Amino acid sequence: MFQNRAEAFALALPAAIFAAAVFIVPVLILLSDGFRSLDGGWTLAAYGEFFSSPLNQAVFLRTLKLGALVTVVSAVIGYAAAFSIVSLSPAAKGRMTGLVVLPLMISPVARTYAWIVILGRTGIVNQAFQVLGLSEAPLRILFSETAIFIGLLQLFLPLMIISLISALENMPKDAVPAARVLGANWFQVFWKVILPLTKEGLVIGGTLVFTGCLTAYITPAILGGSKVLMLETLMYQQVAVSNNFVAASVIACILIVMSFAANLLLKRVATARNTQRKAAR
Repeated sequence: MFQNRAEAFALALPAAIFAAAVFIVPVLILLSDGFRSLDGGWTLAAYGEFFSSPLNQAVFLRTLKLGALVTVVSAVIGYAAAFSIVSLSPAAKGRMTGLVVLPLMISPVARTYAWIVILGRTGIVNQAFQVLGLSEAPLRILFSETAIFIGLLQLFLPLMIISLISALENMPKDAVPAARVLGANWFQVFWKVILPLTKEGLVIGGTLVFTGCLTAYITPAILGGSKVLMLETLMYQQVAVSNNFVAASVIACILIVMSFAANLLLKRVATARNTQRKAAR
C-alpha cells in the first residue's frame, strides 16, 4: 500500500503524537506520583503502605476474585450462547446478535439502577422467593458481592459473546461434524476442537471482560455501596473524599498491571495448549 516504511510512519506520526499528548503522557504523570518520595526521589513506600492495610488487601482480593469469576462464568455462558447463535440461519443469527448487542446501547447507569428494582427488598427476586416459600423474610441481596457479580456479569457478558461469535464463524464448518464422526463426545469436541480453534476470541473476550470488571465504577458503587468496596470505588474515595492522589496513583497502577497480566496470562494459556498439541503429535 505504501512505497516505503518512512511514508507509512509519516502518516501514522500525527495520530501517535496526539495519543501520546492526551493519553500516554498524562497517565505516566499520574502513575509517577505513586513512586515519588517527599524529598523528590523514587521509592516503593506508597505500595508497601497500601498493601500493609488489611482493608486494602481485602479490597484487592475482592476485585481480583470478582473479575476472575465474572470472566470465567461469562466464558461458559458465552460459548453456549455463541455456539447456538452461529448454528442459526443467517436471518435468525442477525436478530439474535442484535439482541446481544442491544444492552450495550443502554447506559450502564440505567442498567445498574434496574438491578436495584430487581434485587431490592421489595424487588422481583425477593417476591418470587417469598411466593415460592423459599424465604419468609426479604433477602439482603443488594450491597453485597453477589449483587456486584450479577451486575458486572450482565454488563460485560455481551462483549464475550460477540468475541466468541466472531471466533466460531471463522472456525472450519466441518471441524465439529468430523470430530463427531470419528467418535468424539461433545466434551471432547469442545476441549480438543472448538476451544483450540477459538482461543483468540476467548483471549479477546476474556481481556475485555476482566479489564471491564476492573475499571467499572458505576456498577460496584451502586450495587456494592460503601460497605463492599472495589479498587475502582476505593480509588474514587481516595481522590474525592481523602484527597490522597498518591494512594489513587497506586491503585491506578495496580489496575493497569492487573489488566496487562490478565491478557498475558490468557495468551500464555492459549500458547501452552498449542505447544502441548504440537508435542503430542
